[in-house]
Amino acid sequence: MIPKIFQKIHWLKSNPNIVKNILRGIERETLRVNLKGEISKNSHPYSIGSALTNKWITTDFSESLLEFITPPKNNLNSTLKILKDIHIFVTKRIQKEYLWPFSFPPFSNSEDSIILANYGTSNIGKMKTLYRKGLKHRYGVYMNIISGVHYNFSLPQEFWNEWINNKNIKKNSISNGYLCLIRNFYRFGWIISYLFGASPAIEPFFIKNKKNNLKFCNKNGMLYLPWSTSLRSSKLGHTNESIKNLKLTFNSLNDYVLSLKYGINTPSKKFEKLGLKDIYGNLKQINTNILQTENELYTFIRPKRALSSNENMLDSLKTKGIQYVEIRSLDINPFSCIGITKSQILFLDLFLIWCTIANSPKMTDQDFQYCLKNWEIIHLKGRKPQQKIYINTYNQRKMLESIGKQLIENLFQIAEILDILSKKHYYKEICQKMFICFDHTDHTYSERILNKYINDSIKNVGMKLAVKNKKKLKNEIFKKIKENDFINEVNRSHIMQLEIEYNEKHKYKNII
Repeated sequence: MIPKIFQKIHWLKSNPNIVKNILRGIERETLRVNLKGEISKNSHPYSIGSALTNKWITTDFSESLLEFITPPKNNLNSTLKILKDIHIFVTKRIQKEYLWPFSFPPFSNSEDSIILANYGTSNIGKMKTLYRKGLKHRYGVYMNIISGVHYNFSLPQEFWNEWINNKNIKKNSISNGYLCLIRNFYRFGWIISYLFGASPAIEPFFIKNKKNNLKFCNKNGMLYLPWSTSLRSSKLGHTNESIKNLKLTFNSLNDYVLSLKYGINTPSKKFEKLGLKDIYGNLKQINTNILQTENELYTFIRPKRALSSNENMLDSLKTKGIQYVEIRSLDINPFSCIGITKSQILFLDLFLIWCTIANSPKMTDQDFQYCLKNWEIIHLKGRKPQQKIYINTYNQRKMLESIGKQLIENLFQIAEILDILSKKHYYKEICQKMFICFDHTDHTYSERILNKYINDSIKNVGMKLAVKNKKKLKNEIFKKIKENDFINEVNRSHIMQLEIEYNEKHKYKNII
């Protein structure tokens, strides 16, 4: 099942510098909560800038759901320092609030108490809020305030030059390389949920109106599955059924773009029943199609590229090609005050390089569905002893432990090359640590955090961590971005939002 990469490893050993300048970026989501562990009802704090225009700090679905964004960098330590600086700045500015350390939200009495993200009165701001209103009507509030960490990964141009063996390579060649990565990610990316999944339990309110046939255990006011890893990434979590309806297989960029455009332009009977407008004539959603926009397609990984002003993602991908991939299957790491660790990123680097160079045949829709079955097995019962996963579409299965170990043995070969390059042993060390997780599941994040929940409760553990993290971050010093730079960005963002709104209003008056 695991592709042999001996020749690819030999090639990489002869060209180690081509993976030296990997570009990385991180987007971390986190809910603001009060000291009682309740989701904040306060608006996005003015003191941390405009959610519409601040380049480091914005909101996701709700006013309470923060999102921290690092710029693309080829130095991992710099990226992590920037992410921590953002956390330090926000922590100091939200005096009586805390950053919730888990992916699943804390208890909430009512969906109506969750305020949709507000981006002002400009057309783009109102469209962003309307999109979120559509998500609320389609999937409910609670699903949309589940938090995660997104990891953006881009291989350097030097890699692609050598990989494709052509100094004048076209955008399609690089895009095809990233599509190979994506297909292998769907085949084997469940390993990320197995190792780093950290949402094995939920509070009962979260599934109050959701149909499921799962046999939950009940303890300390929570529901959990004894062997689960990431309920966030399961059918109970931040997912929708669109990916099945669109028959995505990631075999070609053109097909991917066409599939998403089909979803954006094709009416959905389910969403038509919701209605486009309410009884007062106010829009409830952008449209009643399968997808309001391409962002509504919830996948474990996405092909992406940086956009200029007024540029559309799908059109840009089609004309310019894939620039990077966005990994979306990471739960918030509750053992880190910034939601992710260096060790996780080192592992992701190894795995994504492997996904790129390992043989990656094109997939049928049936292949893809079996991949999704494996992910769901891992999410719901990945730590179960003697657990098996599918190795083909003929219902043949093998031991998860065996496949996981084989995969890490492959990654170890890449780790040796990267460690020679860095003159450190970080990559090999992370492989050794992850290998142990397949013999001792108590090393996985999910089992570690579940044990804490069982001994206390989700809310109590969450608030202890939130208070601890706040205290730690308040005492940290800025490393990469100075406090004055943050303040300048806050002021710039507010001015920029006002300018956008004024110019639109002024332009409209001129037209009239």
